[in-house]
Amino acid sequence: MPRFFTNEIDENNIVLIGDDANHIGRSLRMRVGEDVTVCCNGVDYCCKIGSITSDAVYLDLVEKHRCAAEPSVEVTLFQAVPKLDKLEYIIQKSVELGVSRIVPVLTRRCVSRPDEKDFARKKLPRLNKIAEQAAKQSGRGMIPEVAPMVSLSEAVEMMKKLDRTVLLYEEEGGVSFGKVGFDGVKSVGLFIGSEGGFDKAEADAVVDAGAVQVWLGKRILRCETAPITALSILMFLTNNM
Repeated sequence: MPRFFTNEIDENNIVLIGDDANHIGRSLRMRVGEDVTVCCNGVDYCCKIGSITSDAVYLDLVEKHRCAAEPSVEVTLFQAVPKLDKLEYIIQKSVELGVSRIVPVLTRRCVSRPDEKDFARKKLPRLNKIAEQAAKQSGRGMIPEVAPMVSLSEAVEMMKKLDRTVLLYEEEGGVSFGKVGFDGVKSVGLFIGSEGGFDKAEADAVVDAGAVQVWLGKRILRCETAPITALSILMFLTNNM
């Protein structure tokens, strides 16, 4: 069933316009009476097409329910900025695995160092489009946000609002994922380095702010492998996989 996303919805007057309406009428060639799902804030609104005009599709609500594909825990991925093709891959796969938000973080060892304004103007729209496409493909009930790039100190302030934060760091001193403890946790942050990882001062700053240092074994994972591995483990430990 085709899925479309909106930020707000009126259950008594569900209308799709713009690109979504064009996609239904011209690309999919759907007709009155066919089924469509509209997703808003993790809720699936199962509808039938009531009428189609040249610029809008009017829907009749049949039922609504929480999207089964949405995990019970909200995960924010604080990803140190890697090269663009790797970041695109990380976004696509992390959305498929259930991440709620991706925050690119500029750290000292980032090989790729995009200008903040250039990143926001040129790269961010494409990255959010990748997140949208991945959300549709994987049956998500919302489109995870790719946020503007921030500094490490800004990311640390953001993580303080979360119930639990994990720092992936290859140096000694970390615990295994299974020992972190996620019972009753509703929001989780994941700090993951770029190609060069975090330097010790950065790692210490994140831990001092309340993060738990975790290691994934003695093998050093690539920066695009680590977030996928961590998210998979986290979803398993929180009974979302």
